[in-house]
Amino acid sequence: MDVIDAIILGIIQGFTEFLPVSSSGHLELGKAILGDNTIPEESLLFTVILHFATALSTIVVFRKDIIEISTSLLQFSWNEETQFVSKIIISMLPAVVVGLLFEEELESFFGGNIAFVGFMLLVTALLLWLADRSKNTGKPVTFKNALIIGLSQAAAMLPGISRSGATISCSVLLGNDKSKAARFSFLMVIPLIFGKIAKDILGGKLTTEATNFTTLGIGFIAAFISGLVACTWMIKLVKKSKLSYFSIYCVLVGLLAIGFGLYS
Repeated sequence: MDVIDAIILGIIQGFTEFLPVSSSGHLELGKAILGDNTIPEESLLFTVILHFATALSTIVVFRKDIIEISTSLLQFSWNEETQFVSKIIISMLPAVVVGLLFEEELESFFGGNIAFVGFMLLVTALLLWLADRSKNTGKPVTFKNALIIGLSQAAAMLPGISRSGATISCSVLLGNDKSKAARFSFLMVIPLIFGKIAKDILGGKLTTEATNFTTLGIGFIAAFISGLVACTWMIKLVKKSKLSYFSIYCVLVGLLAIGFGLYS
């Protein structure tokens, strides 16, 4: 993987992590188009670095929220912020269970099955189309909602189903306020990303042998900067009910991916 490839994949990860078009699906498509022939361990390390970059960009965008939540936790009181953290923990449970019990099965979907990614993008398109037609409300995310949203996040572990698209759409369809749905969606993934990174490191899956650290660094920077832009932009788009544009995009890319996967 050269520097140009790293920049392209970093930008793809940064934008698609927050925009509802599936970052994992686009990374699979990007690797297929660019002809990524790196060994699995190196490819995994690069993917982990990109996810780490987008997690940091989320922390930067929501730094005030995170500081408020952290302050509330130190006060040991049952208030709005500590309840929010409890809902985040509940939302994580489905993805943790699925990730631990079906890790090998999930990894099998990331072997360049482009047609499968295309079909899952069509599922994402449907979710976005439905969510865009929901009325905005002032309802917060409840504990029950948190568990259901967590189930949608677990489903989004498949390449092609957008995590942000699935969780925001699910939250909005449950009747939650759109801006609160976006905030919950972006914050709920931070612990999972860092948990997954820690698991990969402790599990010995990552290797730095024959690794080009310059390429990794450039990919990290590209993902971090594009992630900042995409996260801020996405919050505004959700409030303005502009998800249908991404629905159309997912349909087009999904159909192209299906055609590419079936006939290549």
